[in-house]
Amino acid sequence: QVQLVESGGGSVQAGRSLRLSCEVTVVPGSIPGVSRMSWYRRTPEKERELVADMVIGGQKWYPDFVKGRFTISRDSIKNTLYLQMDNLKPEDSAVYLCNLNGAFWGQGTQVTVSP
Repeated sequence: QVQLVESGGGSVQAGRSLRLSCEVTVVPGSIPGVSRMSWYRRTPEKERELVADMVIGGQKWYPDFVKGRFTISRDSIKNTLYLQMDNLKPEDSAVYLCNLNGAFWGQGTQVTVSP
């Protein structure tokens, strides 16, 4: 009923940029609507960490450790969520996952940042 497919991950050097995409497919009528979309990341040390959050038609939120470097955006025509990541650091290495309405998850895309 809801499918989220992330892409855009890869291996880059510190200071570089990546843009992640999350293609969203929703069977009409399967959910009340899309109210919130988010990006999380997962590492062996942290099971899940919120890195960007967007209320549809409302505010965006970022934790301090990515603020000014990461930008969440959405293309409603393409049904795609994006995460622009600039000035990447080695500690940003993780599996990045998108989330819809706090309930639905994609499989994730790996980001590896080398010094």
